[in-house]
Amino acid sequence: MSLPMSFDLKGARVLITAGASGIGLATARAFAQEGARVHVCDIDQTALEALGTTDATLERSACDVSDRVAVAHLFQEVTGSLGGLDVLVNNAGIAGPTGRCEDLDPEAWDQTLAINITGQFNCARLAIPHLRLSRNASIANLSSAAGRFGFALRTPYSASKWAVIGFTKSLSIELGGDGIRVNAICPGSVAGPRIDSVIANKAAARGVAPEVIRNELVNKASLKRLISAEDVAHAIVFLASPLAANISGHALPIDGDTQALV
Repeated sequence: MSLPMSFDLKGARVLITAGASGIGLATARAFAQEGARVHVCDIDQTALEALGTTDATLERSACDVSDRVAVAHLFQEVTGSLGGLDVLVNNAGIAGPTGRCEDLDPEAWDQTLAINITGQFNCARLAIPHLRLSRNASIANLSSAAGRFGFALRTPYSASKWAVIGFTKSLSIELGGDGIRVNAICPGSVAGPRIDSVIANKAAARGVAPEVIRNELVNKASLKRLISAEDVAHAIVFLASPLAANISGHALPIDGDTQALV
């Protein structure tokens, strides 16, 4: 799907975490379409290798964003190859466990927060010195509709995504004087294998059929549909462009006007 206009991002240097599939890959392709130079990282080595055939222009690295040593190595590689950085897209995240709070494995809680929020910190702290040197610098942090609403049986995920909003709002104030824009993106339910798995787990936890959960989920959005990864990608590209020069500190829902989560 083509973007309808130029966003003046030719030559922009972009790093996207978890960029080998889903929202990350859609975003990488959208930036590349605009002439940006894009580096993606991911923990899925198979998906990264597949990009050599499907998206050969994308630079790529294996990296677990919760591992600070790995992230430090990533930034050496990225800034060395791109010669700097203009855009960081903190996309990496996991769904985390489904279940009642008292039944959750504490290690699963720790892992969810380590990736979904601490991973964003790990990348942002190393990106900021490079972004200060850019004339059009921005950070997009992936939150979720679960960062706007309560989400029963998904407390680790929701807690991490609410934390992303606080991280984003605080960074936008902290970095405003440097001309670095920081925004959060709050996708609703994105069509694809990940939401299918979430629906299946939620259905099992509630003892109902997956279609019950899917129908409830869709009906909580005014537009009555799931969104696409490309919907999210286009918003991220816009916020990184000079057209969004005065947009910072916001949490932007891309969710079909979702009113609640199920």
